[in-house]
Amino acid sequence: MTSSSGLAVLTVCLIILPVQASADGSREIQVAGRTLTFLDNGPSGRVTFAVVFDASKPASVAEKDEVMAAIGSGMSVGGTTIVGRAVEMNSIGSAGDAGAFYLTHGVNYTAAGAFAKSKKILSISSDMACVQSGACVMGVAASPKVEIVVNSATAKAEGIVFKAAFKMMIKEI
Repeated sequence: MTSSSGLAVLTVCLIILPVQASADGSREIQVAGRTLTFLDNGPSGRVTFAVVFDASKPASVAEKDEVMAAIGSGMSVGGTTIVGRAVEMNSIGSAGDAGAFYLTHGVNYTAAGAFAKSKKILSISSDMACVQSGACVMGVAASPKVEIVVNSATAKAEGIVFKAAFKMMIKEI
């Protein structure tokens, strides 16, 4: 391969890869949003997702930025419009009327999960470690395939009940 063709391949990769990463973030938040329709007595209309991040961790900030960009000024999912509110972990109490918490990688899951439990608010993350630890109710992944994992004990503790049809499509731990 000549240096000019190698440079061309590198340029194409640099253009395509960020677009692909953005598309995956969009899919994950869409998957998370669609799960609201499977909640018993789930919300409808306008629902705020508090996107919780740790400003001291670049990966957490990057994930927050990606999720907020995917939501934009409002993302329609079924009969619900999801709006995002970026909330720094240190200010999680200012989440206001959030209908769900989306916890980014690197957030103190124990503290965020405890706050979500105290408010009986659905907690979601793309980091399956959050779900496995019991801090999050649900983990979502969109790549390489859609995967939804629910921590049954955490859901029960938060008073969150999913419809039977949803339970057939997910993995419960």
